Amino acid sequence: MSERPKFIERLLERREQHQERHIAFRILWGFAGTLVLIGGLIMLVTPGPAFVLIPVGLAMLALEFDWAERLLERALIQAEKARAKAAATSTWQKVAGAVVGAAALVGAAFVAVAVL
Repeated sequence: MSERPKFIERLLERREQHQERHIAFRILWGFAGTLVLIGGLIMLVTPGPAFVLIPVGLAMLALEFDWAERLLERALIQAEKARAKAAATSTWQKVAGAVVGAAALVGAAFVAVAVL
């Protein structure tokens, strides 16, 4: 996949408009993007939609910072690779994954009952 994701192209088009905004708005936007990104990073270890918030925070920051754009582009490319890999799984792999998941759930329930 050598071409950039379309989302990045649209984001770069919006960057020009964003750069024309008042400096106070841009500072607040960067602060909000940082908070969203930090919230997503915290949700990597706590319950929550980390894999939604992290790209949103990076997209907000990508309007201001090149490093955020590069990270977002890498994340989108990796997400596309993961999606393609998941779509290419065979029926046998899906069944095996479901069986292993069910066995883990039963094992966890057994341990919970045995401990209580």
